[in-house]
Amino acid sequence: MADTLKITEIPVEGYERVVRCEDPASGLRAFVSIHDTVLGPALGGLRMWPYASEEEALFDVNRLSRGMTYKSAIAKTGLGGGKAVIISDPSHKSEELYLAMGRFVDSLDGRYITAADVNTEVVDLEVIRRATRWVSGLDRKDGGSGNPSPYTAYGVYLGICEAVKWRFKEDSLRGRTVVVQGVGAVGWPLARRLTDAGATVYAADRNKERLADLATEVGVTPIEDDAVMGMECDVFAPCALGAIINDETIPKLRCRIVAGAANNLLLESRHGAMLVDREILYAPDYVINAGGIINVSEEFQQGGYNEDVALRHIERIPQALEELWGIAEEEKIPPSDAADRLAERILAKGPQCGSADSSSPPPASANDCGSGS
Repeated sequence: MADTLKITEIPVEGYERVVRCEDPASGLRAFVSIHDTVLGPALGGLRMWPYASEEEALFDVNRLSRGMTYKSAIAKTGLGGGKAVIISDPSHKSEELYLAMGRFVDSLDGRYITAADVNTEVVDLEVIRRATRWVSGLDRKDGGSGNPSPYTAYGVYLGICEAVKWRFKEDSLRGRTVVVQGVGAVGWPLARRLTDAGATVYAADRNKERLADLATEVGVTPIEDDAVMGMECDVFAPCALGAIINDETIPKLRCRIVAGAANNLLLESRHGAMLVDREILYAPDYVINAGGIINVSEEFQQGGYNEDVALRHIERIPQALEELWGIAEEEKIPPSDAADRLAERILAKGPQCGSADSSSPPPASANDCGSGS
């Protein structure tokens, strides 16, 4: 069956390997972007999205891939960065399509390991696993770490708590207002944690039925999606798609903190400086949302997956954010630039700085290997 795949190499400066795959039999059109494997094989989720064009899909997969490299570096997972996207409406999912995707992943000989992402669930990964061993995040019963979304939500929640502490010098979320954009696999458990902590939570989602269910179950206040950017709040938590912090949206923001689960929130790096100019504290996305990749990465540690070890590792995310904000203030640069510098420092020093023994304390100084998260 593998000979039905049409795989094309796409040279992209700064990336180790970018490949396109088409499978006429199943209708698969997909890209895999392997950004960097200095610290280990590239791990990153598989996103299914009805992109308007292949150019848009390629742009997205490459941005996401680079973000995964930096995320894994700062989180010290011992892994590199990669990503995959399938160009398709999720309503068109099929066994044949995911089996073809599995063969595509398998053709990369372990340099890319796939996982769940937007519109790809554990049940889909189980189909992919029939065609390749290079799959992570399967059910616990199958020896995996399970759905990474609750762990991403936990890390984002801890990061929001740290952001509130940094900005307002308070340890509690009680009385704070948070706007959550997107209440899917991550936004839903995040909203629950925030309300349980005493925050007043407003939420928006394109899926109005899901939003209504969340309001009934958790007690959030639903708002329209087009009201999100301009709503006055303490924390804006984007948990949908990225690139929403841009020239058009930044002037609308009426929040003090931007801290959410979505990847690649800044459309361009200069938008980090624009947030600083607006006196909005930014929690770099690939630092605060690393809980899921940290949890999945524990599958590759000696002895296999251990949830307690994963949770201890995730609970270092606030420390990483505190370190980044301190560097940003000291060096008078945006937090997004401080995060990039730390990630690049870790990558430059190689594998000895790219993984963390969660049973031991992190480096005493950022001059060692960077963040201890």
